[in-house]
Amino acid sequence: MNDPTAVAHVHAFAPVLDGCYDDGVVRVGADYRDSGPGLRTENFRVRVADHRLEVTHRFRPQELDNGITGLIADELFRTGLLAGADIFERVFLGIVRTTVAGAIPAWSTFYRNTMASIHRYLSGAPEPRQAMAPVYERALRLVHPGRVLDLGSCFGFFPLLLAQSGHRVLASDVVAGNMQLLSRMAPLLDVALDTLTCDATAVPLPAGCVSTVTVLHLLEHLPAEQGRAVIGEATRLAARRVVVAVPFEDEPDPSYGHVRTFDLEELAVLGIETGLPFTVSEYHGGWLVLDVS
Repeated sequence: MNDPTAVAHVHAFAPVLDGCYDDGVVRVGADYRDSGPGLRTENFRVRVADHRLEVTHRFRPQELDNGITGLIADELFRTGLLAGADIFERVFLGIVRTTVAGAIPAWSTFYRNTMASIHRYLSGAPEPRQAMAPVYERALRLVHPGRVLDLGSCFGFFPLLLAQSGHRVLASDVVAGNMQLLSRMAPLLDVALDTLTCDATAVPLPAGCVSTVTVLHLLEHLPAEQGRAVIGEATRLAARRVVVAVPFEDEPDPSYGHVRTFDLEELAVLGIETGLPFTVSEYHGGWLVLDVS
């Protein structure tokens, strides 16, 4: 996935009552300063109440961007307080929905803040909360002119950047909710792009239909054989180039739903298996660039 969370099992536009998000499994509120019981971190308070996991947070609207995913991972999951990609997703969704009142205002704030932060990074400002920004920056330099298909787009920040850079863009993801959300948000950002809900191993498009296919931080979420199938589809669909980026980790990060790790040797094997000219390199993770023609 392009980004670490996905709106798969819960709905981005679910109702929030009295400032509280409650999906029956997780309850999230923005009353961090409440002195009630629970385990506290810098940004969160966690407890179990009424047979639900209850998380309260301190975020304000101006802080609502994709950088909060790293804070959730660092403070709640890597510390062992919480576990499971599904819980991560629910907590994240609850934070977005309880930081700004109203579904559309909350998500548009999240998107606007994130894109502004990424653009500040691209302009040379340090943005430590945007871990994917260096990946986006390099990928932007690697795509060829023309139409670009992004596989595993998640929230679609990279497709939005591509479209803002003048490319014709098709964002895709297996999670319909992600594409529905992106389709709602793109016009609010004055960005034109297309979306497609599909499995990245079986994309319903003809061969060579786009100039470049990008696969950014998707393969680490998939078993090896599915990853190879994604590479096969990408090379089928791309007329000129496939750009693959993966994180380098000692162990798969379960907070983000990672199931495998990569190194330069593994990326080279993937390149060799395609029979195409390729390069591998390291920059904020690993890169495999396949030249189809």
